[in-house]
Amino acid sequence: MSTGGAHVIVLGNEKGGSGKSTTAFHLAIFLLYAGYRVATIDVDSRQQTLTHYVRNRRDWSKSHSLKVPQTTHYRLPLSGGDSVADNQRLEFEVFNLAVAEVEEDFDFLIIDTPGFDTNLTRLAHSMADTLITPLNDSLIDLDVLAHVDPITGEPRELSHYARLVQRARKERLSIDGKTIDWVLARNRISMLSSRNMRLVQSGIKQLAMRLGARVADGIGERVIFRSLFPIGMTVFDPLDDPALGGMATVSHLGAHKEYKNLVAALNLPISKRMKNRAEAREAWSKSRKEGPMIFGHMRPKSS
Repeated sequence: MSTGGAHVIVLGNEKGGSGKSTTAFHLAIFLLYAGYRVATIDVDSRQQTLTHYVRNRRDWSKSHSLKVPQTTHYRLPLSGGDSVADNQRLEFEVFNLAVAEVEEDFDFLIIDTPGFDTNLTRLAHSMADTLITPLNDSLIDLDVLAHVDPITGEPRELSHYARLVQRARKERLSIDGKTIDWVLARNRISMLSSRNMRLVQSGIKQLAMRLGARVADGIGERVIFRSLFPIGMTVFDPLDDPALGGMATVSHLGAHKEYKNLVAALNLPISKRMKNRAEAREAWSKSRKEGPMIFGHMRPKSS
């Protein structure tokens, strides 16, 4: 079930290191700079990468007097009781409470999920309007979706995660008659032609057709991301600012273009109300040399 006003974007993949959290945060900051109201939810209680990214940004901004947009952020913990049923009930209540607080006041809600199956993972997927599954260009990553024939690249048996998404789509369709726009984002694309690369390309295309998903080019392997995470910045921030150490490089420009292309490929819905607000925010930002300033808040861990 989608929220009443916010468009829900979920980052999902049952494999670590695919770039879910980095992509989630970059999408949030891009949309904030565009003038939209954005909230983020981290349901990965183990790694909490998105939460750490948000905190790093706030700490660095405060210590260096940087005026950059901040997302409204929620971190949802897993329940640790002895009863599975009670744990799932409590997790649903906390999740539902967080969504209820943002559904009418925000334009976009971005949810980052863990690289393993949890009750919160399933809840998040069933809410998605747009589901982004980052995939590194390798047969190992394709195995997250289906077992692929090593000779032909043809998908064989679907994986647990692909079946999870299929169930979420059926549930969503039965509730409000809507479907989930599933986008497979190819990350770390190899520039060198090889048999393995051709197998991966063929496998992804065949998988997308079988799963009813779309394929989009994602983000390359770039050194700049390792430098941005500790200070909570993104390629959309003013990296030529002295407080950021003059980090604007060729790598930064390339990543900036890749993320803009990915956003365009998502075909996010932009209502007239949202468009007017974005244009007003852009005009206001241009009138102030210090740039836009949007404040959010960090939700403490629920007890």
